[in-house]
Amino acid sequence: MKKLIASLFVGATLVWGSALMAQESEAVQADTQAVQTEEVVEQETVTENVEMAPAAAQTTQRSFHQALKQKFIEGGAGWMTPVLLVFILGLALVFERIIYLNLATTNTEKLLNNVEEALKKGGIVAAKEVCRNTRGPVASIFYQGLERADEGIDMIEKSVTSYGGVQVGRLEKNLSWIAFVIAVAPMLGFLGTVVGMVQAFDDIEAAGDISPTVVAGGMKVALLTTVFGLIVAIVIQTFYNYLSSKIDGIVNKMEDASISFMDLIVKYNHQK
Repeated sequence: MKKLIASLFVGATLVWGSALMAQESEAVQADTQAVQTEEVVEQETVTENVEMAPAAAQTTQRSFHQALKQKFIEGGAGWMTPVLLVFILGLALVFERIIYLNLATTNTEKLLNNVEEALKKGGIVAAKEVCRNTRGPVASIFYQGLERADEGIDMIEKSVTSYGGVQVGRLEKNLSWIAFVIAVAPMLGFLGTVVGMVQAFDDIEAAGDISPTVVAGGMKVALLTTVFGLIVAIVIQTFYNYLSSKIDGIVNKMEDASISFMDLIVKYNHQK
């Protein structure tokens, strides 16, 4: 705009200076001024289009991560930070459980076959060595049962049952804290929403009028905390359901393997 005003000023000065010249010279000068004005306008238009094109492209190519970060900032650091910290805590607990449960998964059929072969070839000592070299709760339960092989079938069964309960408790470790994250994340969001609405009404009272801008801005900021709280709860709840199903599957395999193990011990005692 400054270039346009400067060009018009120069053109006007040229016209005023050439007013004393002949009529032909005045016509030529007017034509020159018109050409210069058109060139300046075209240059300004091209410049504005060039400046607007990257901004439009940037808006169009705005990633989901950038939009999420912008909404997080709009929600206010005071209320969005606790929700983020709870989310990080929930993810840490979830990943720890996923790694633990994957390591606890054992091929029970292969383990039973190895234990049976060891009992036939080397007895209890060889079977204990197989269980010691196999990771997972099922191998640990077998090992505890083999430790009391000389105390009778009833004692072996009690040992397997008792230690099975211990292993189930280890599998379910930290699930209560994950459930806590699922419960507290929406609560933090709702709390931030209520506080934000109170602040919005305070702004309305200070303005002395119900302005759509004041109401919409305050309500948007207030509701963002609830949105993020619900997102955290949904994500962690999905992982929680996966972990619960994973634990149920491991426990079922543990129970089936324990029954097969007791049958194997009874068979071995009869063969001695």
